[in-house]
Amino acid sequence: MASTYLTQSMTSGGSTTKFTKSLWVKRTGLTQGYVIDSQNDEVAIQFNGDDKLNCFIWNGSSYSTELISTRKFRDTNAWYHIVYAVDYTNATQAYRARVYVNGEEITSWDTETRPSNTTTTFDTFNSSITHYIGNVSGTNKPFDGILSHVIHVDGTQYAPTEFGETDSTTGEWKIKTAPSVTWGTKGYWVLKDGNSVTDQSPNSNNWTVAAGTLTKTEDCPSNVFATWNPLIRETSTGNQTYSNGNTTIDFPAGGDGRMYSTLAFSSGKFYAEFKINSFTADRGHAVVLYTDITSTGLYLSFCKTGNANLITSFGSAVQTGLASFSGGDIIGMAVDATNGTVDFTKNGSAYGSQVTGLSSNFSGKDLFFGFLGEGHPSETRVFNASANFGNGYFGTTAVSSAGTNASSNGIFEYDVPTGYTALSTKRLYL
Repeated sequence: MASTYLTQSMTSGGSTTKFTKSLWVKRTGLTQGYVIDSQNDEVAIQFNGDDKLNCFIWNGSSYSTELISTRKFRDTNAWYHIVYAVDYTNATQAYRARVYVNGEEITSWDTETRPSNTTTTFDTFNSSITHYIGNVSGTNKPFDGILSHVIHVDGTQYAPTEFGETDSTTGEWKIKTAPSVTWGTKGYWVLKDGNSVTDQSPNSNNWTVAAGTLTKTEDCPSNVFATWNPLIRETSTGNQTYSNGNTTIDFPAGGDGRMYSTLAFSSGKFYAEFKINSFTADRGHAVVLYTDITSTGLYLSFCKTGNANLITSFGSAVQTGLASFSGGDIIGMAVDATNGTVDFTKNGSAYGSQVTGLSSNFSGKDLFFGFLGEGHPSETRVFNASANFGNGYFGTTAVSSAGTNASSNGIFEYDVPTGYTALSTKRLYL
């Protein structure tokens, strides 16, 4: 969402003393960015450049509220549920502005400013200004990540239990998809179950996509899908960049880099797809499976000619002379960790034959989907590739015609082999 944001032209009528904001956030880039903002920074939730959460209210010349956490939020795989609840009329100063993450109140602050008296007000919801989701007015500091169930309640300070609850089986904080709240005149509820900017509260306070492309993702607070993990770098020369919610890799010449999925598995059957958007080298090389962070693993080398398209298993070439690749081709990979087999496909058809006999290699290992780039500047080994771990998109482009998927978990371009599923938390813990 780094280049995409929403706006709404707010008119007068809202409370000047009370509100609650509830939203689910998944960071994909560790950069400073505004999650929610009203024009001129009057009310905002943002991540600072040091990855600390900052919730504030600016009155035009100073902060009537400023809460900057001591804790840093650097997990690019998990969803955070943030609740920012304000009641300037509360007799207890500590309760006039409260922030919760995943149901627990933050109590440790680097900066802690709350209203000093109960007569303090703000005019954000009582004047005609523009509000933003995913960016800020003036200075461009977009939020790099994914948002879901973005809620604003006007006129009431609510606890996080109105919007989330603890799962009795797993103990995890999970979403309430039907909160029972009093919305007030300026309340709204967008991005409820996808990329709809139509207000799902009774108020019809709809939003507008002001820039970029707002895409729907299967990744959600109740089912987290794998993406590439931008926190893992093989060496200082691993200079690949990530975009589109960490599903697209751009690998330049000049260094080596390994790219791993955020989720791993040690048993079961999982499927993923990788679209090779472009590559320039005649001997371009990419890995599509590692068994752990340090091992050689099993991988498919792709090229534009037939002299190096091969499958290698733990240092030994097991299939050679395979068909070459072109930009736009899609590699499918089906891994059976339990029985020790791997199948590759090219544009939906079998590529080579099934690799078997991997049980001893896989045993006791955490298995990752991955890519490997070898820069070799003199040979200009450059590529750009997008992963579909089940989100239904390659970058910002939806699959053209979804294949069948008996598990009903994830959306892929081609048919998912029988018994296989997408790599997501819902399937890891079945």
